[in-house]
Amino acid sequence: MENNNKATWISIASVCLVLGIMLAIQFKTTQSYQQSLLPSRINELSQRLNAVTEERDALAEEVLELREKLKNVRDQDKAMADLQEELRKVSMAACMLPLEGPGIIVTLDDSKRLLQPGENPNDLLIHDTDLLMVVNELKASGAEAISINGERITAMTEIRCAGTMILVNWNKISPPFEIRAIGNPDMLESGLMIRGGVVEMLKVWGVQVNVQKVNKVTIPAYNGKLKFEYSTPVEYKEKAE
Repeated sequence: MENNNKATWISIASVCLVLGIMLAIQFKTTQSYQQSLLPSRINELSQRLNAVTEERDALAEEVLELREKLKNVRDQDKAMADLQEELRKVSMAACMLPLEGPGIIVTLDDSKRLLQPGENPNDLLIHDTDLLMVVNELKASGAEAISINGERITAMTEIRCAGTMILVNWNKISPPFEIRAIGNPDMLESGLMIRGGVVEMLKVWGVQVNVQKVNKVTIPAYNGKLKFEYSTPVEYKEKAE
């Protein structure tokens, strides 16, 4: 019995010894494998990290370039929009664009009353000076655009007699004269209808005058030629600070 126990313990000890040797060999083998694998793995990960970092930097630089291009496009669009708006304002001031807005329509026609003995027939007709007085009164009352029988009044427009006709922008017009003006209708009307004003004076001679306030009046653009034979722009130079 005692011999059996001893044999058993010897067997167990042998098995444990063999198992321990096997575990030791396996541990050593695993450790050696890991040690041999670690440097190559680190190199691979380092290379991947460098590649990803370079790609990130390239993308970041591309994003900055795209942002700069977008900013330039926006700046160019804004500059173009500002230029177009400035051109529109200049064209409006130069009477090169048709306009519409609230205002008044003034209709003038020669007097129909009978000529009295001793009266001058010309006194019953509308003259260039009459149209000039109406236009000047409208301008003084804040008119932003004026036309006479479809002829746009500009800074260089002439209004003068040519026989029995009247020249406006070198085009002959005849009565009835329709004068259109854009502006505050009340201000324009009151400027014409003021006591002792141009309308009252014209009516004294029997001239037919009708003043109508309207919510929207359309005035055409100037369609004549712009010719500057003697004038040239003065070059603008900034003053030195």
